Amino acid sequence: MISAMSLFIGIDGGGSKTKCVLADDKLNILSQADGGPSNPLTVGIEQSANLFTNLIKKVSLNFNLNGIDSAIIGLAGAGRKRESDGVRNAIIELLSREKFILKNLEIISDAEIAIEGAFSGKPGAILIAGTGSIIFGKDKIGKLIRAGGNGKILGDEGSGYSIGRKGLSAVAKQFDGRGRQTLLTEILDSEYGIKSRDELIEKVYNEKFDVATVAKNVIAAAEMHDKVCMKILNEEIKELIVHVKSLKKIL
Repeated sequence: MISAMSLFIGIDGGGSKTKCVLADDKLNILSQADGGPSNPLTVGIEQSANLFTNLIKKVSLNFNLNGIDSAIIGLAGAGRKRESDGVRNAIIELLSREKFILKNLEIISDAEIAIEGAFSGKPGAILIAGTGSIIFGKDKIGKLIRAGGNGKILGDEGSGYSIGRKGLSAVAKQFDGRGRQTLLTEILDSEYGIKSRDELIEKVYNEKFDVATVAKNVIAAAEMHDKVCMKILNEEIKELIVHVKSLKKIL
């Protein structure tokens, strides 16, 4: 019989997907489960906590566990205390209703778990360009430093969201006659059935369209030498380089 005291849960929660693993004290992965987006800034604290609670229960199910010694969640959008405390308190409340004991639960940013995983506690820096973007560094005395990561409204340059938004904007401009022709228009028609400006507006504003997923379409068009999409990617690459230069100055 496996003791709950020797088991731990680790979760990586992002803007597009979430992964949860159950491991023993020798870091052997015993069970894992995946879920959708969990960033509390986009899905809300309640939905984020519900997803984490369900994943914790799911990975524990096969072992008939009613508790775990410790869990840590690296969560996009949890770099601020309000969000991290809100999600943490909601998870504890939900698990207590299920009579599931979680002795220790810590929530930190997904960038922090990424840098610890990459450098095993040593100094270094990691540039993340997923749904959002951020650069996270750790100096020789263990001080954590960040640049970017300001969310889709204020920042996230070089991210899937930013690339996707610019791609959609380029297609809108082509529909209006304000911009150059781009292969992306044909790709969006083939993949999403978007044939006109009105259909584009309907999809984006009324159907909760996942803007970040269009990044892969922009990249595909750029690989076919589409000048509009190549220009978008070059602009976003320059923004990511600015992230690196900014952190270098601080370090």
